[in-house]
Amino acid sequence: MSGPYPIRGSVSLPEAELQWRFSRSSGPGGQHVNTSDSQVELRFDLAATTALPEVWKARALERLASRLVDGVVTVRSSEHRSQWRNRETAAVRLAALLAEATAPPPKPRRPTKIPRGINERRLREKKQRSETKRTRQSRGDWG
Repeated sequence: MSGPYPIRGSVSLPEAELQWRFSRSSGPGGQHVNTSDSQVELRFDLAATTALPEVWKARALERLASRLVDGVVTVRSSEHRSQWRNRETAAVRLAALLAEATAPPPKPRRPTKIPRGINERRLREKKQRSETKRTRQSRGDWG
């Protein structure tokens, strides 16, 4: 593994709280795929962790509620043929998931009023366009 995976700021995934499970992966690999456990399943107990601040933890538990099973979030990776690369991918994916789930909510949008000049200009241009189209209509009698 290439060290701690930062979530945000100085907070990173604690290696001691990560549970790894390996299994045989489907997909390409020929005969090698039948003998190596390259698929990685990474489990992180979000409900019991002490690595995250309480505010972040509550926010993550709320936002990831549909993904949690008994407070544990699971990430799988089997894209690569090597177990090491799948471990890297799973850890980075979990860190990104937690970073997104613990992010503060966006600031509420402050409704703004459309300036009067802009509205007047829009109406004036509409009137000009209408006049242009009206003058194109033929008034002659083709009869």
